[in-house]
Amino acid sequence: MAYVVAEPCVDVLDRACVEECPVECIYEGGRMAYIQPEECVDCGACEPVCPVEAIYFEEDLPEQWGPFAEANVVFFATIGSPGGASKIGKQPDVPFVASLPEREA
Repeated sequence: MAYVVAEPCVDVLDRACVEECPVECIYEGGRMAYIQPEECVDCGACEPVCPVEAIYFEEDLPEQWGPFAEANVVFFATIGSPGGASKIGKQPDVPFVASLPEREA
């Protein structure tokens, strides 16, 4: 089972989940965060600290946000499993996320 970050994170990118993660498996894109499923230990620490409730178990992901599961796969197909987000810093978003309309403040 893997956690997935969904649409509510886009253009919010609050770092509470990144700071809470004990294994640094939450990577930052330009507009949202992504969770590396091979590095995640499924502790669930990220889910309750997300201020926009954007983090779901993959099987609990609401249907309208299904494309974000695939976006997560594409993101890590490019960077692999670096072994910690702090090692590589912010990365470009996948085309699906980059093409979304900007969220108004």
